[in-house]
Amino acid sequence: MNAFSFAWRSLVRQPARSTLGILGVAAVGALLFDMLLLSNGLVLSMRDLFTGVGFDIRITASDSIMNTGRLIEDAEETAADIAALPSVDTVITLRVAEALFSRPEVRSRYVSFQAAGGGDVRPWTIIEGRQPETARELALNANILRRMDAAVGDTITVRASCSDALEAMPPLTFTIVSLADFPFDSINGATAGVTVAALEEACGGNGGNAADLILVASTPDAGPDAAAAEIAELRGDLYPLTNDAALGQLQAGSFSYFNQISTVLITVTVTFALLLITVLLTVSVNQRLGEIAVLRALGMSRWRVIADVVWESVLIVGLGGVLSLPLGALLAVWLDRILKQMPGVPTDVHFFVYQPEAFTTHALLMLVTAVVAALYPMRVVSSLPIATTLRNEVGA
Repeated sequence: MNAFSFAWRSLVRQPARSTLGILGVAAVGALLFDMLLLSNGLVLSMRDLFTGVGFDIRITASDSIMNTGRLIEDAEETAADIAALPSVDTVITLRVAEALFSRPEVRSRYVSFQAAGGGDVRPWTIIEGRQPETARELALNANILRRMDAAVGDTITVRASCSDALEAMPPLTFTIVSLADFPFDSINGATAGVTVAALEEACGGNGGNAADLILVASTPDAGPDAAAAEIAELRGDLYPLTNDAALGQLQAGSFSYFNQISTVLITVTVTFALLLITVLLTVSVNQRLGEIAVLRALGMSRWRVIADVVWESVLIVGLGGVLSLPLGALLAVWLDRILKQMPGVPTDVHFFVYQPEAFTTHALLMLVTAVVAALYPMRVVSSLPIATTLRNEVGA
């Protein structure tokens, strides 16, 4: 009988202990798998979100993607100058204000009022209806439509607030022309899309020729890096950030918390798995000391006994590791739903993203854990005094 078969029989002879050990490894393995997904999942998800919008450069008046509120002045002229660059394909401006929406017999709601201009492309996607074209038309997301008990074709009263220094503007009546999906909406976000002219009118002419953000799509031949360099040379007071640069800032800032959490939990999980398997193997070996001594006396080599312990560890970790993958997948879905309830988290962003590297790292960590956990039991069986153990067994 080879070492693998012998180790398998050792597990089968103790079904309760073996089952508990495998389930324990599956539990910690599931947590380990989820932490590996979390460590880089948010960055991958944000990259997909940035790419899906269709723009690969974001221009702000601040050197951080987390805009400090500074506006880009002369936005229309700036967008036109940028659009003339040979490395640039599409340019739009984006201005965000706050507005109070109201309808008869419905509670008023505050809405993020987004105005896009400078081109035909819009950062939102129309689900029903058409794009706003005139100064009194709106595209709304599903949340605000539901809360205002409204539908495409209805009218709604809008009272904009475009500056902290100004009071709310007089109310205007807008027509809802479409249901739209806004890429950075949170689960409970209320967002409206309008034209620049609509924002100007809602702000009473105080919106100004300014933008919070300019979105740029580079040409396929030039690429985002070349386009960003040309934009920086054109306007030294602006800060063009490619998607990769923006993600780098997020990873070093806002996302670093999740990286730290995942690193700490990975360390704790691997340590717990190591202790659990070491204890299980040590108990198994101590229960079979007499049997091992007899086998050694009958001619079984020391390396064969050591191989038995290693294979037993590998079997426990292997079976538990396989079970941990579907368990971890279910746990990731549940945890993702909880984390996405945090304010400001876009609906399309996921904290746990499946990636081949996570499976590979998970398998390597579990394998290393199995080998390290077997070191102490291996030492016990390798240094076992055969004669003394047999005499103690007979005496007992």
